[in-house]
Amino acid sequence: MNIKQDIIQRANHVFYIVIILAFGVITRLVYVQYFQTFKGKFWSERVAATLIQRDTIRAMRGNIYDTDGKLLATSLPSYVVGLDPTVAKPEYFAKKIDSLGLLLSRIYKDRSARDYADVVRDARNRKRRYVLLNRRRVTFQERQEMLKWPFFRSTPKVAARGGVLRPYYERYHPFDRMAERTIGNLDAKTGRGLIGLEASFQPALAGKNAVGLVEVLSGGVRKPVNDGPDMKPEPGMDLYTTIDVNFQDIAESSLHEALEKYKADKGCVIVMEVATGEIRALANLTRRGNRYVENFNHALAGRTDPGSTFKLATMMALMEEKAISLNQTVETGHSAIRYNGLRIADSNGGGSGTITARQVFEKSSNIGTHLLMRSYFYSRPDLYCQYLRQFHLTTSTGIHMKGEAVPVVRNPDMKGWSKYSLPSMSYGYEMQITPLQMLTFYNAVANNGYWVRPLLVKQIKLADELIEDNKPYVSSSPICSSETIRKAQGLLRGVVANGTAKHINNPHYGIAGKTGTAQKIINGQYQPGRYYTSFIGYFPSDKPKYSMITVVDNPHQGENKGSLYAGAVSAPVFKAVADRIVASDIRMHAPMQASASRPQSSTDLVAGYADDLHTIGSALKLPNEPSTEGWVEASPDGRWKSRPTRPGQVPDVRGLSLRDALFLLENRGFRVLVEGRGKVKEQSVEPGAETTKTAQKVITLTLG
Repeated sequence: MNIKQDIIQRANHVFYIVIILAFGVITRLVYVQYFQTFKGKFWSERVAATLIQRDTIRAMRGNIYDTDGKLLATSLPSYVVGLDPTVAKPEYFAKKIDSLGLLLSRIYKDRSARDYADVVRDARNRKRRYVLLNRRRVTFQERQEMLKWPFFRSTPKVAARGGVLRPYYERYHPFDRMAERTIGNLDAKTGRGLIGLEASFQPALAGKNAVGLVEVLSGGVRKPVNDGPDMKPEPGMDLYTTIDVNFQDIAESSLHEALEKYKADKGCVIVMEVATGEIRALANLTRRGNRYVENFNHALAGRTDPGSTFKLATMMALMEEKAISLNQTVETGHSAIRYNGLRIADSNGGGSGTITARQVFEKSSNIGTHLLMRSYFYSRPDLYCQYLRQFHLTTSTGIHMKGEAVPVVRNPDMKGWSKYSLPSMSYGYEMQITPLQMLTFYNAVANNGYWVRPLLVKQIKLADELIEDNKPYVSSSPICSSETIRKAQGLLRGVVANGTAKHINNPHYGIAGKTGTAQKIINGQYQPGRYYTSFIGYFPSDKPKYSMITVVDNPHQGENKGSLYAGAVSAPVFKAVADRIVASDIRMHAPMQASASRPQSSTDLVAGYADDLHTIGSALKLPNEPSTEGWVEASPDGRWKSRPTRPGQVPDVRGLSLRDALFLLENRGFRVLVEGRGKVKEQSVEPGAETTKTAQKVITLTLG
């Protein structure tokens, strides 16, 4: 009984405590609503006059940089300028309002100073809580200047008196549409990334928005109630990508030129560093009317039959099983053949005669590939598909960007496998693979068998603080034996040296790669004259630095069917991009060897200033330097002698560089006219003439 009473007593205590707390909350609400003031006014008056809501102020979005620190995307702030004319005290308002009107008229240049002052006075007389001073947003530089103005200036002793600068951020791409689909864009309403890096790294780039109370005034204008820490957004982080804007420009311009030339539907170019997988350029163009735009990422999401570029995987699987010798002969005949009802032919419509297995690859013979496969893998389809998995051709690359399509490569356990599947797959049909996935396979061959994941974002930083550092991912084991890799590299060099891409052979650096021409299938039917063309390879072939794929899809304009194949369409794009990259990347050039023989005389230097010639002689280690000072000239026997330059006389400038000649003549008041290039060969006024007797202070120098 005592226990029961004790429990009841405790329950009563809790009840009384809850009642007291509830009464306290109600009392506090009444106090805040009717008795507490903020900036001189009761909250009840504020609520009656305006609507107070929670509002979000977007954070400044992070920047996106290229590999050299050049800006690819940034957010530029602009500000809406408003004023609460009721905040300032009467004496301050009367003293400063005319100055404010003058400053506003200077920055906006659309009204007089008096008009602006009258607008603010009228708003104050009407007790309007907010007046929009101008609909044009001001820049960050203009904002910095306005913070020094009356009503906007804030110091430790003086608070700002009613001025409001509300920020808005607009995304800006310094290189305009370059790499547009890779960088991505934003949703205009939400500010969230829609595609590309903007979407893939949305949380990092977006930062943390600020949420706080605002007054919703007339016209929907929102004025912050306070400027506390809750109303200060945290800026987003910066992305440092692997893109090189110079390579990107080369890739886009070369691709655009080819698409225009062949009136093709679309195309893409990917340039990747072999050892690290860092993507230096990623260009995607699609035909829209009479122009090409970057509105779809064909490199990541454009799955299709790769065509003959897939023959490298077939040859490597055969070599790995030691099922073929590259020197064995293959009788392909001179006409098309049939296998289980499937018609197989080379690009010429028939066969290529008797050729070696090496030439099967170099000439891209479909019949030869089929015959090599039939001799071994047609009875072992599972083993062939196992090699495709080993080569990383059946899975996505895992690049850190949204939108990569998953490859579709059939195997005997999948729906749709038929008696035609294995022959078709051997030379690049009955599968759906993206350009990026094919490139990573070829890149592994260039990298001596080690597969590397493509990398597009190297670092994520918050100001100077490193938040995330993405290191290259390289497989711990090679995709095949070193012997197979060595032979595969030889096959790819042979395509450029002797095969379907021999016209892009470059004497200055080696290219290795493979052409691919896949006939397009529409509604289940092959379409004659409609092709997906590509070239995949790497350069320099002896020490691979970059791998690359170039795709030109559905070229229309050509002299004949052969001019629409990959060797004529996509391979030249590869060479154009590679040539310009090699020319611009000094690290790819072998250092020049110093000549063992030194110049025996310096008589090539006809005349000059002795101090300059001493400097040149020391740098080039010339044995014969001037022994005199001042201006000198070379005699026929190779010795130096003094060349006098007397005041008041026209100097002899023959043999001098233009810089030295200008120095001597202009110091004597001559106006110099120049013709030609090189050193001074002739002068129109004879040396030694008195400058005071020269009719006109004009002299013509002929260079040569």
